[in-house]
Amino acid sequence: MKHIQWFPGHMTKAMRMMEECVSLVDGVLVVLDARAPAATFNKKLRDLFAAKPVLYILNKADLADGKRADAFCAEIAKSGALALKIAATSPSAAKQTGAKIAELLKDKREKDAAKGVSRPLRLMVAGIPNTGKSTVINALSGGKRAATGDKAGVTRGKQWIRCAGFELLDTPGTMPPSFENQLLARHLAYLGSINDDILDFYGLSLELLGELAESYPDLLCERYALADLSSPPAMLEGVCRRRGLVVRGGEFDFERASRALIDDFRKGKIGRITLENAEDYRGFFG
Repeated sequence: MKHIQWFPGHMTKAMRMMEECVSLVDGVLVVLDARAPAATFNKKLRDLFAAKPVLYILNKADLADGKRADAFCAEIAKSGALALKIAATSPSAAKQTGAKIAELLKDKREKDAAKGVSRPLRLMVAGIPNTGKSTVINALSGGKRAATGDKAGVTRGKQWIRCAGFELLDTPGTMPPSFENQLLARHLAYLGSINDDILDFYGLSLELLGELAESYPDLLCERYALADLSSPPAMLEGVCRRRGLVVRGGEFDFERASRALIDDFRKGKIGRITLENAEDYRGFFG
């Protein structure tokens, strides 16, 4: 399939805005997707926030492989940052995240108290598009105050949101300027973090089937009643049969099947999946 590259012009502006605002905050929440923590880790953001305490939130844990996501949390902790696995849509998300934020800002609060300073501490919320930053903010603020959506690039400007004891600065999703690792770029495409309009869904679906056949064959077989996992094209034919995607003349509708497969993955209909293994990314977050 063709090389994936996506860095629209507004992201340059967003990065510049974050560079200007980082001095205004006391810490940073970086939202990752628990289904692909390495792919949704933007090293450009890590460098930008090097002088700030950072909490990495592995969101959408309800769609992810719990053991693999936990392993990534442990790997991130080795880098010296805090990490938390949540589903931001769950009732417990705010309490879990609030407790970690208190841990993140403990030193800063103690220093302020020693100086007699009393003020809400400020946190920037950042990450790759479509990881659920706005959903995390809405959970913490107790209301729908940040725009949410299932398309990459919903948040375009910055906005401050008041929460209990702290303030959050929402920022637009930003990509690295280039994708050196095309495997991770494909993972972002599977997740919906890249504009669908530029993607080759047929090629992408074959790549996804190949990965799932290796890591989660049972889930794949259960969802699509596949008997042949010998090759991605054979598996995609099986998806067509299962979904009844046949065009005039009895030929398979591979385009519709490709989009149906990607959509099933994004919505968690295939099962709880994390595409990456933490052991393959030792030192990646440091």
